[in-house]
Amino acid sequence: MLSDVSFDAAEEDAVLSVIRSGWLSMGPRTAEFEGKLAAYTGAGHALATSNCTTALHLAMLAAGVGPGDEVIVPSLSFVATANAVLYVGATPVFAEIESLDRPLISPREVEARITPRTKAIVVMHYGGFACQMDAILGLGPPVIEDAAHAIGSNYRGRACGTLGILGCYSFFANKNLAAGEGGAIVTNDDRLFDDLRLRRSHGMTTLSWDRFKGHAFTYDVVDLGFNFRMPELTAAVAIAQLAKLEANNRKREIAARAYLEMLPRELEIPFGREPEPGARHLMPVLLPAAVDRSAFMARLREQRVQSSIHYAPIHQFSHYRKLAADVSLPVTEEYARRVVTLPLHPKRSTEDVAQICAAVRTALD
Repeated sequence: MLSDVSFDAAEEDAVLSVIRSGWLSMGPRTAEFEGKLAAYTGAGHALATSNCTTALHLAMLAAGVGPGDEVIVPSLSFVATANAVLYVGATPVFAEIESLDRPLISPREVEARITPRTKAIVVMHYGGFACQMDAILGLGPPVIEDAAHAIGSNYRGRACGTLGILGCYSFFANKNLAAGEGGAIVTNDDRLFDDLRLRRSHGMTTLSWDRFKGHAFTYDVVDLGFNFRMPELTAAVAIAQLAKLEANNRKREIAARAYLEMLPRELEIPFGREPEPGARHLMPVLLPAAVDRSAFMARLREQRVQSSIHYAPIHQFSHYRKLAADVSLPVTEEYARRVVTLPLHPKRSTEDVAQICAAVRTALD
């Protein structure tokens, strides 16, 4: 399997405890998870959301992004990174990656795209590897981190997600912290956190859990908000997963290093065969330019090895071609033409990796 969850009795017990409590909507487990996530990342505040897409949407609103604004984003990302900009009526401006070896948004390319309309920059820590945050933060516009791949990654001793004004995490089923769905925003800004908290739940001043505890008996609606809340079942699984995160990330690193030793030398490995530390969300490889990727992936499938592509460039999707037909990002496009993602998850043993690498060699022949 390309990805797999590391679940055991801890997650089972967590879910059963919620069911037995009778409280399923956002409440004490969500608050507990937020506190533990803030402590883990070192952020001043953490706010749990229904998924990372809604986290990104809230981040745009809290950052004041709206119609007429531009937000610089990577094209090598899941489409939600750019969709969040469109949700608030702004325009995504796509920037190139650094290189085939470092498929992260390029500070130099970001700087070239800054205009008086630039309201924010979004970085995405692809594969769990940190972008050049010092250079990007020094460009001026506020930075929002799409840290969907980077829970557990650090940049110069600080957690990815805590370097910009806002950082967004994903807890989708294939992520390093897997809760099925769910997301979170972290920030050190009290004002932004208050804005996020209101908008997450319909702009209401108090919530059901507050009223259940007797802290309030009514509520006001003071802003236009959304229902972007995390359910208690998701929060309970996320708490159990957070306790395992460091150990599971170490297992990913062991499997990744086995890949780096055993993969055929004709493959290019993004971030190199002696990479900088990262949470290792993905195991991407670049095929030689002459190799037919579809045929290669089909030959892997015949050997019962699942593979994928991370990612098709956002600017080449039909919807985005309608909005920005003249966008050309040759390095991103070359990377996307040649990349294949190999299986990586905490259950993947060194022996499994050896078998996959043997299948890769066969598929290349």
